Amino acid sequence: MAYASQIINHSKKLRSTPKLLRQASVVRWFSEDAQSSIAKDNEIWKIQGCGYKASGKGGIKNLANFNNRSQFLQCQRGVSMMTTSIGNPFSGSQINPARGFSSDSGLPPHQEVGMPSLSPTMTEGNIARWLKKEGDKISPGEVLCEVETDKATVEMECMEEGYLAKIICGDGAKEIKVGEVIAITVEDEEDIAKFKDYKPASSNTGAASAAESPASSPPKKEVVEEPVRSPEPKTVKQSPPPPAGERIFASPLARKLAEENNVPISSIKGTGPDGSIVKADIEDYLASRGKESTAPKAKDAAGAPLDYSDLPHTQIRKITASRLLFSKQTIPHYYLTVDTCVDKLMDLRNQLNALQEASGGKRISVNDLVIKAAALALKKVPQCNSSWTDNYIRQYHNVNINVAVQTDNGLFVPVIRDADKKGLSAISDEVKKLAQKARDNTLKPEDYEGGTFTVSNLGGPFGIKQFCAIINPPQSGILAVGSAEKRVIPGSGAQEFKFASFMSVTLSCDHRVIDGAIGADWLKAFKGFIENPESMLL
Repeated sequence: MAYASQIINHSKKLRSTPKLLRQASVVRWFSEDAQSSIAKDNEIWKIQGCGYKASGKGGIKNLANFNNRSQFLQCQRGVSMMTTSIGNPFSGSQINPARGFSSDSGLPPHQEVGMPSLSPTMTEGNIARWLKKEGDKISPGEVLCEVETDKATVEMECMEEGYLAKIICGDGAKEIKVGEVIAITVEDEEDIAKFKDYKPASSNTGAASAAESPASSPPKKEVVEEPVRSPEPKTVKQSPPPPAGERIFASPLARKLAEENNVPISSIKGTGPDGSIVKADIEDYLASRGKESTAPKAKDAAGAPLDYSDLPHTQIRKITASRLLFSKQTIPHYYLTVDTCVDKLMDLRNQLNALQEASGGKRISVNDLVIKAAALALKKVPQCNSSWTDNYIRQYHNVNINVAVQTDNGLFVPVIRDADKKGLSAISDEVKKLAQKARDNTLKPEDYEGGTFTVSNLGGPFGIKQFCAIINPPQSGILAVGSAEKRVIPGSGAQEFKFASFMSVTLSCDHRVIDGAIGADWLKAFKGFIENPESMLL
């Protein structure tokens, strides 16, 4: 009570509340010598569960309900979040928007952990497994869970100290949108039990989804405001096919999901506010359509039913498909093919492998030599080590080679950084390690981001003679490597013939960046390194 009496005695001096409240917190802890204010005239703030009320005359009531300083500070954080959420003069406070505080639910302060964006192209992810259990203490830097992104499985680390109170999305949860709540953390261990039956508000997920939707999508407010002006959506709710010309109200996420699955949105019956269509309506439609499609089997020309299985898309396959589609539709490809004699290359490889085996090192593959030759050719013809932008052509000074690796989960392209500066043994070791990480689905973003050129080899592993690869944007070139085969070629004298091994390679070029003559120069340089491999060692 001593604190309360002191504040009441000094209340006339405490009028400069807005300046104080725009700082890091709304309420300060009052010591015997401290003087401050709580609120100015005609402003009343209430925090439920804290026993605090600031009256319009600058006084504090029920301050004695605080048992200690920590309870007061806990209440202080609650006031701070209130000011940011209702847009008062204190909206400038630096508050973490992911932190939630009790209102009518009576929940203590807590942190809503959302699905992070762990790669530049990630829009949704899967939970592989949780490494922490509900009730575990967590510290900054500790791994909370493993997240399957569009490219790999990445460890998600904890950012703040506290306790894992509730796991919203458990092991194996699929297609979680970036920003969607996956867990709840608290600061005090005794608060864990209060989140046993906690469920995140649907508004949180909707806000995140709306933020991720394209700028052209209708704003979320139209679902709430426009139907209120007219009762027409009520009619839509009664009949799935709306009258001609009548507007259909749907959330941005529902429209996006409908477009991705070719669902006629006019045939969906909305269950949202005032008959608006929400994500759940589209998912229910897709589920019912899937059940219907499995009943009548597709038939062949003879009328017999076809036997088939529908395999769900993996994250890596979905993002690879979208990027390749984008590349083929927007990049003007053209292709250049040459045959390279690899007899000297194979002889050099045999000599190097003999040295490697003697020293206990790993064997060097033809692909390792191809990567080195491609890197040196890019250094010699730097125009091919570039990418296109709307305002300029960016020419890279680092030569980072992506290597295509096929796995059960899809196609990965880990990167060999500064390949032009590394020896063949170092390139060989790095390729093998990254390829194994790709097969284990444990690549990290730094293992595949930042490439400037790509090499795809279907010759050695699969025996493909020659093929044309699709450029990996934003790069401007990719080399497709075929298999080596023996051919009969003319000898030095008349009626003389000999055998030689040739390997076909095809360079796919972005014509906006690499002109035909430049692409030919690069292939000439590459062929020179392959046919005279000793020059790569200089």
